[in-house]
Amino acid sequence: MNIVLTGSLGNIGKPLATALIAKGHSVTVISSKADKQVEIETIGAKPAIGSLEDIDFLTTAFAGADTVYCMIPFNFMEQDQRAYFMKIETNYVQAIKQNGIEKIIFLTGWAAEVKDSFLLNQLSDRTVVELRPGSFYTNFYNDIDSIKEHGVIMAGYGGSDKIAFVSPNDIAEVAFEELTTAFRGRKTRYIASDELTCDEAAKILGDAIGKPDLKWISLPDDQLLDGLIKSGFPQHLATEFVRMHAETHSGRIFDNYLKHRPELGKTKLRTFAEDFAKVYNRY
Repeated sequence: MNIVLTGSLGNIGKPLATALIAKGHSVTVISSKADKQVEIETIGAKPAIGSLEDIDFLTTAFAGADTVYCMIPFNFMEQDQRAYFMKIETNYVQAIKQNGIEKIIFLTGWAAEVKDSFLLNQLSDRTVVELRPGSFYTNFYNDIDSIKEHGVIMAGYGGSDKIAFVSPNDIAEVAFEELTTAFRGRKTRYIASDELTCDEAAKILGDAIGKPDLKWISLPDDQLLDGLIKSGFPQHLATEFVRMHAETHSGRIFDNYLKHRPELGKTKLRTFAEDFAKVYNRY
């Protein structure tokens, strides 16, 4: 099968591409970074170097694909995230339709508001599998500064708040299954590896880095917003982050997740904590 993957060779893309190639599939990996070309070729995939915002490039990259894996990369520099998401989704829809692609795997997130998703609405006549992973383990790397400088993990949620965490490897495994399994229609699939309170997660990470008393504290909305803006977040993006954190703190997101609760993946936070400790100790 000819499969096109977006997301370059990131934490999901690399294991996904490697697994697909090992099973004999022809894989094209889209990356915006020219320096990824050699690495993409080394694993046996075809590189397509360009921007998802370039509709002509994307249409050409999708040519001949039997199925595509679509995700929207985070772009910190975009002031208007909604407009940015709409732009990428619109380009995906146009490239998919022009190439007659009938099956799409679309990565969103467990907290994403997708009811107004342009892609999902416009491709209702095709097979679309929406993957909704929980909070990535790899997000904890962003907390290293806070742990080193303040001795705590900080967010708009924390303490006893319950979170569905996920390993990128487990996301790649589910994406591989959905890309290679015959299916027609529309499906939403949640993905998680571990279900823990923030306190439990902090304890696991703290034990791994020699800080068994590590705490995860929940900041008031105004304090979180101020901190994000001072760290360089655009106002619109900072406000959106605060809103999402508040909904996580309220429990609404986890309650909705429980309605679609998946079988948990293989990679537990304790396993990831070993890798986290290595990065933390050389940081």
